[in-house]
Amino acid sequence: MNNSMKYNFDKLKERITNTLNNTDLERIRCELQSIKEPIIVTGVGGSSVVRDFTSKVLNETNNIIATSMQPRDLKYINLNGYKNVLACSYSGDNYGVDLSFDNDLNHYLLTGGNTSYDDVKMLYYELDNDKEHSFISLSSTIIPCAILYDYYLFMNNKDDILSVINTNFKEYDYNFNTNCDVYEIFSGIDTEMASKFLESTFIESGLCIPIVHDKYDYCHGRSTLSTTKNNIAIYFNCNTNLDKLMIDELPKYYKDLIVIDTNSKVDDNFELLNKVVYLAKYVAEKNNNDLSNVNYSPIAKKLYKYKGEL
Repeated sequence: MNNSMKYNFDKLKERITNTLNNTDLERIRCELQSIKEPIIVTGVGGSSVVRDFTSKVLNETNNIIATSMQPRDLKYINLNGYKNVLACSYSGDNYGVDLSFDNDLNHYLLTGGNTSYDDVKMLYYELDNDKEHSFISLSSTIIPCAILYDYYLFMNNKDDILSVINTNFKEYDYNFNTNCDVYEIFSGIDTEMASKFLESTFIESGLCIPIVHDKYDYCHGRSTLSTTKNNIAIYFNCNTNLDKLMIDELPKYYKDLIVIDTNSKVDDNFELLNKVVYLAKYVAEKNNNDLSNVNYSPIAKKLYKYKGEL
């Protein structure tokens, strides 16, 4: 079994296209199209990226309130006003799914796992026979995002998802010295999916320390750290006036500024995920790390299958 980072990146595009070719996309589109009322979307780990993208797609395409949450959050908020919950889970059988469905809402599950629940509308996608074996999820994060992107493209009469993947999904080149104390990531709700991927990947792999700033929040006191540490800034540029000011000023206070151009549209968010996936790969390679083979903390085994009170 080959589970190296290089192998998984080499197989990434093939795994995505194989799933898209073998999945009943029309059935998933119909289920998603039927959602007409406010929905909570849940997911943990790599699926937290999926949940953010799913909520964005449903908000823009179905014109409904779609809120991205941790499964635990549902225990601590008033669910009145919400009618649906959609859980995103690669395996489909983790405790987060159980928590998401411990209520009287309508339940949906987006998964590649061979599992089923009573009174749950299953949105299955077919996984490639050569499944990814990796501590940091690549295909298991990008594949369900591609499924949701297919729905968005279909509903907006845009290009076929397979042609988009074949044409636009590619490796991006980066060139900077990765030796720093902290990566400070400048983001917002419009680029949350990409910043979530970088944050979770950097932390789960033990690769480096990330800090995510809301751009406007940074204007109110979060700038001090850059004057005391040797940090690199990663900036998602949407070409607003604030972005222009930040991009002009930040190089004075950071070892390096990595600017990634984007906008708030669903189309660009999927491409942005593509860009940050290969940014993580670049940082890992420069630091001689393998994202698929991680020397994780022993506590991980004790916590991963926890199913008690939260």
